[in-house]
Amino acid sequence: VTPDLPVKRSGAPSTLECLSLFIFPPQHQGNASFGMSVFNLGNAIMGSGILGLSYAMANTGIILFIFLLVAVAIFSLYSVHLLLKTANEGGALVYEQLGYKAFGIPGKLAASCSITMQNIGGRRICPKKEGGPCASKYSFCLHFEWYTNGNYLVLLVSLFIILPLSLLRNLGYLGYTSGLSLLCMVFFLIVVIIKKFQIPCPLPDDLDAVNETLSKALNMSFDANTTTPLHYDEDMCKPKYFVFNSQTVYAVPILTFAFVCHPAILPMYEELKDRSHRKMQGVANVSFLAMFIMYLLAALFGYLTFHSQVGPELLHTYSRFYKSDVLLLIVRLAVLTAVTLTVPVVLFPIRTSINHLLCPAKGFSWIRHCIITFVLLASTNALVIFVPTIRDIFGFIGASAAAMLIFILPSAFYIKLVEKESMKSVQKIGATIFLICGIIVMVGSITLIVLDWIHSSH
Repeated sequence: VTPDLPVKRSGAPSTLECLSLFIFPPQHQGNASFGMSVFNLGNAIMGSGILGLSYAMANTGIILFIFLLVAVAIFSLYSVHLLLKTANEGGALVYEQLGYKAFGIPGKLAASCSITMQNIGGRRICPKKEGGPCASKYSFCLHFEWYTNGNYLVLLVSLFIILPLSLLRNLGYLGYTSGLSLLCMVFFLIVVIIKKFQIPCPLPDDLDAVNETLSKALNMSFDANTTTPLHYDEDMCKPKYFVFNSQTVYAVPILTFAFVCHPAILPMYEELKDRSHRKMQGVANVSFLAMFIMYLLAALFGYLTFHSQVGPELLHTYSRFYKSDVLLLIVRLAVLTAVTLTVPVVLFPIRTSINHLLCPAKGFSWIRHCIITFVLLASTNALVIFVPTIRDIFGFIGASAAAMLIFILPSAFYIKLVEKESMKSVQKIGATIFLICGIIVMVGSITLIVLDWIHSSH
């Protein structure tokens, strides 16, 4: 009995069929269209990771960054292909089920822990990091102390926006909110491009005067020839094509973090109408291409605006230099909205994971569904309130959980479960090389990041 095509039989089921149903309960037919699936997957890919791409480009150079971006995008698509093929061959549409079938309990726990780290650790940073500072820096915001506290904002956003959307049972219903989320990110990209031609380089020395002018005439352009340079260096405004420094080690983890969406692939595959490997791969191809273009443009224009002065989080860099621009405030709110609407999509595979981990044989229960959702939101809010800098989150989770989900687990599951191909076949050799590369990337990146932390602490 396959998980998505249960067979009707007369008489009592056999012991083998009962065991199969216990481990792999029947799945319902999906109702998400191709377009809605593209929106949902694009929303799952797009998150707060886009805010760190300009910083990655500043520490790798334009050419090296583009090379790494193309490589990570191709590797991510290849791992999606491996994951879908393994799901079809292994007869399971849940990441943890594939882990259990491949390596038993250790495989199931490895998949579950990686999904939880990736989705909880990375996607919930932005409401506090964006909303709190934003509210306290603009004169027309309400001047209540609780309102300017990012911790309270996290709780309010979770209670009134994220929770109702997260309680939806099917992913297909989130296609509209995913479309709105992507529109917010397109608006962010447009503003980043516009600001490149409005902000002078080098930055003016008297930033307070510039900010005062901005508050009177919004979005005005500045003539770099009429301002006094800030610590002028003739090479400061020249784009660099290859850069190597102590922060270059964060580039690959940041890019890996930005492209990981693999926990949501199988739930979306399950929800897809006319479910087929080819159609879901097409959804992935369209979504990855759109996100690749957005990532490249956002990173490039953000870097060309600030060059070596760009910070780990792009919007904070804008706010550090220009504190009174209303357009930047609107962009921050748009990014906050986009990342907030991403949370229900990425929360879906975590809840599915916990359901299959704790109650694999039980049917759907609204009580259990709501309890798991409440617990997940409460735990993630606690993590967000005490989270370290966004660069460390991008780096560490990108090097660990994201590397597991993109490189290691899909290739390991494919090698173990797709038995019709021999280990000498081109497909298995490719998956093996992919697995080895993933281990090297994860171990190497974590080692370099930890060494950088140790060096920075002294």
